[in-house]
Amino acid sequence: MNMKKSFLSEFSQQLTGLYPYIGTEEFTVQLVNMFKSLVPTDDVMVLLFPSKKLPVIEYNDIPSEQATPMVDQYIKGAFLLDPFYLAARKNNKSVFSHLKDVAPDAFEESEYYKTYYKYSGLTDECAYLIRFDDEGANFVIIGLGQIKNDSGFSAKDIENLADILPLVELFTQKHWKTINNESELEQNLDIRQQLETGLDCFGTSILTDRENQTVKMILQGYSSKAIAGRFKISVETVKLHRKNAYAKLDLGTQGELFNLFINSLMNIENYSGGDPLIAYHSTKVK
Repeated sequence: MNMKKSFLSEFSQQLTGLYPYIGTEEFTVQLVNMFKSLVPTDDVMVLLFPSKKLPVIEYNDIPSEQATPMVDQYIKGAFLLDPFYLAARKNNKSVFSHLKDVAPDAFEESEYYKTYYKYSGLTDECAYLIRFDDEGANFVIIGLGQIKNDSGFSAKDIENLADILPLVELFTQKHWKTINNESELEQNLDIRQQLETGLDCFGTSILTDRENQTVKMILQGYSSKAIAGRFKISVETVKLHRKNAYAKLDLGTQGELFNLFINSLMNIENYSGGDPLIAYHSTKVK
């Protein structure tokens, strides 16, 4: 009980100090400092997801020289495979999530994890998804990570952070709605929807529907067992779909699949739908 009171007391004090910064450039830094005072947090990333646009990094603790290649890849397409982003697309309200609750069952075996996530050095992560509108097109993800603690966030930390969601939502919504007219959130481009369409259509020009669905779930980090459960087929059938898909795409490994997917999205301009591989291969021929 004393720990709970201590947390609430600290949160109340931090929230009072945060209020004057709403609508100012200092708000995000003060918000990050608040979280770092509440729970053991080594890394914070604040990502804005403007309607129909690529994500915008509002704050990142990772040194720029280390993060640049990784973040560039994330922004231009890898974010589509981020468990927190995928969870955001499924929820129609603001939520607080722990990575272990939203990550696919084979997340640590996925190429997204091996190529992107593990280089962040995070041993555990949780995040707030805060929506700005009813449609859910505009939202922010505030990721809190641990690097130095192998055991990750404690159950009490997760409980406390979940409890304060309503006030975190209130303050962040008020801040970004206040600056909305001056920010990138109002630029009505459709890049993000194009990329999501690209993920859905990846390989459809040469793969069967089930092979396409299997490849998509592999990219997201699901195991053959989980894919089999989703489609009510045997694990051996899933493996056959994967084998056939890899053969048609001329691939040998999941790493090659991930690279082909990312490259097909990152190197195509003016994508207007359909299988992104068609336009990608045409640019390579030129």
